[in-house]
Amino acid sequence: MAVDGLSEFDAVLAIARRGSFRAAALELGLSTTALSNLIAKLERRVGVRLFNRTTRSVSLTDAGLTFVEQIRPAVRALHDAMSTARSQVETPSGTLRINAFAAGAREVLRPLLIRFLKRYPQVHVDLVTEGRIVDIVAAGFDLGLRRADLVPSDMIAIPVGPPRSFAVVASPTYLEAHGEPRVPPDLLRHACLRIRLPNGALHRWQFQKDGEPVQIDVEGPMTLDEASLARIAVLEDMGIGYFMESDVHDDLDAGRLVRVLQEWTPPLAPLSLYYPSRRNPSAAFKALIEMAREVV
Repeated sequence: MAVDGLSEFDAVLAIARRGSFRAAALELGLSTTALSNLIAKLERRVGVRLFNRTTRSVSLTDAGLTFVEQIRPAVRALHDAMSTARSQVETPSGTLRINAFAAGAREVLRPLLIRFLKRYPQVHVDLVTEGRIVDIVAAGFDLGLRRADLVPSDMIAIPVGPPRSFAVVASPTYLEAHGEPRVPPDLLRHACLRIRLPNGALHRWQFQKDGEPVQIDVEGPMTLDEASLARIAVLEDMGIGYFMESDVHDDLDAGRLVRVLQEWTPPLAPLSLYYPSRRNPSAAFKALIEMAREVV
């Protein structure tokens, strides 16, 4: 099969997966125009329209749905065959696609991924972060990164990263003005930075002590969905924030933030890098797995 033919099939699967020409083009590293032309060329070759397209939405036609169901396993088999061929190369190279949630990606970026890329500069890592859990095989990823207790049972998992916990923090100035909460219900008398989850729901802060869980529906001046924004607000004395400890570790060490309610935030499940069983993994894949085992 010609290389451009495989590229066309990859394009169809990416659009079907993303539901958008623009999102698929970003994933594939193409312009939207180039992707549209690629699909138009394929539709002329097969003699049928694969997508219904409007200015607001993209959906598969009936013929397109059948086409995608039939080519998906074949395209996966071809990529596996290419990976098998690349595995014969001793120097790690090529692209590794990894799906992760944002906080986990931040935790492993420096100790694992950046270290890996500095050691193997011919490898490219395509890291996609999203809150929802995806089927990494169906979505075309080589590996996933999630909490160990969320890894599918049919996957091979490697614990990675340092011990993990939540951290409730505030600036010294805020605590001097408003006092320090001693137990989670005290937070109801404080300004707190609310967290919006990827599904749009507001997060109830989770605590636990002596095996007893506690959830607090905090209130405050802002609702945010990105930890880096919440960190800025807390540093500006806007209130108390709830973070992964790794996101504010440097601020705690430098004294810019103070941790409270630490006895109510016990260790969390470790992160795991996971993947399906692979018969002939590429040199890059094997090198990343080997390094991941070193940073447990």
